[in-house]
Amino acid sequence: MYLLITTLATFIQIYSTLLIIRVLLTWFPNINWYNQPFAALSQISDPYLNLFRNIIPPIGGMDFSPILAFLALNIAGSLVGSLAALPLPNF
Repeated sequence: MYLLITTLATFIQIYSTLLIIRVLLTWFPNINWYNQPFAALSQISDPYLNLFRNIIPPIGGMDFSPILAFLALNIAGSLVGSLAALPLPNF
């Protein structure tokens, strides 16, 4: 059980890093998202970000949905981290 929780916590950290890279790369308009490695990054991150784009549409050309996406991912990471800190039962 501990291995599953730590693996999930590691996945959330890696996914957060990928989302940060994705959001930072949107500041460069000349990036072709159809070329590798940008296409792979887009395929990994866009389904998650699209969940929040449906909730918060772009306002004035600015996409604020990644803020909500990061908040949800950080809450999930905190919950998983707190599960990892719980003592294991002795059988």
